[in-house]
Amino acid sequence: MQAMQALHQEVGLIPRVADVSALKRPSRAAARGSRRTAIVRAAAPATTPKGTVMDDQVELGKTGIKVNSLAIGAWQWGDASFWGFGSYGNYGEDEIRLAYQGTIDAGLNFIDTAEVYGLGKSEKFIRDFQRETNTNVKIATKFAPLPWRFSEESPVKALKDSLQRLNQQSVELYQIHWPGFPVINSWSNDAFCRGMANCQKMGLAKAVGVSNYNEKRLRRAHGIIEIEQGVPLASDQIQFSLLYRKHEKEGLLRTAKQLGVSVIGYSPLSQGLLTGKYTSGSEKPPGPRGAIFSDDRLNQIDPLISLMRDIGSGHGKTVAQVAINWVICKGVIPIVGAKNYDQAAGAAGALGWRLKPDEMAALDSASERAPTAQGLPFENW
Repeated sequence: MQAMQALHQEVGLIPRVADVSALKRPSRAAARGSRRTAIVRAAAPATTPKGTVMDDQVELGKTGIKVNSLAIGAWQWGDASFWGFGSYGNYGEDEIRLAYQGTIDAGLNFIDTAEVYGLGKSEKFIRDFQRETNTNVKIATKFAPLPWRFSEESPVKALKDSLQRLNQQSVELYQIHWPGFPVINSWSNDAFCRGMANCQKMGLAKAVGVSNYNEKRLRRAHGIIEIEQGVPLASDQIQFSLLYRKHEKEGLLRTAKQLGVSVIGYSPLSQGLLTGKYTSGSEKPPGPRGAIFSDDRLNQIDPLISLMRDIGSGHGKTVAQVAINWVICKGVIPIVGAKNYDQAAGAAGALGWRLKPDEMAALDSASERAPTAQGLPFENW
């Protein structure tokens, strides 16, 4: 039960995920009337020139594939259970349509999603937004090792379903979302890795990776996907931020570098704690996410936030942009969630510049005195 609750927190999973491919999109009749005005919304002032953003790229592992040095995360695009899409979250389809437009306007073109985000809605939104704007982005999506999935064919079938929702021939990056469940299907992890390699060989994915894999599992996946199957293991997506440095301290970042595997970091803003937006006594985010914004926790991270604000002022950057840039300077590709135009455009302001070594050292030191964010059980499976 604890594992399933954590799974819900991470991916917005609800009991009938088995129905993901059969779900229908809710009616968008109300949104159609405002679509044209939404899409042509005037761009907010950019904090980094578009050309500079586009030039700030990294290679995915040893694949030769270049992507932005940060990705826009689409977990919020359709997720009602954790983020409150269309309800208590105070945002809906019009807002995320603008988030997509802000992504494009800022010079970003790398978006991370998953089959379970919004039970398939996130992938469908990306399909629709690409079609409406006549644009194409580099898409990373994920395979969910759900308890009823066991075989090498499971990732292949799941990716074909994702491609149908996305209306794509292939995706840039396909990832195992988390290791198999202990006892239930953890013995299928090797089969899942072989299935991922098959996805690349079949041309369904240009590159493949894993997610929430600790150092031991990363080495195992590398041995199967790359050494045994001859397909480069492109990436390992993990939680990483100034408030969650577990993988850095335990050597995962070092091991990934040795293996030539890119590290992608989700929650670089610790679900909003590192934006500088929230203070003790201020209004907190609605829904389940609000639980982490206790006044005590906010008081404990205030010295770190103050330092980030001071450092940011020297670069003309926000607290959030400093937090994101710190992740980039650690050699990690951050995934920044965006629910509206300004959040997407603002994320791009973390590109085109880098923190100085003394600023990194100061942030490292301050983060040690801040409370650690909560990790997920997956990392220890």
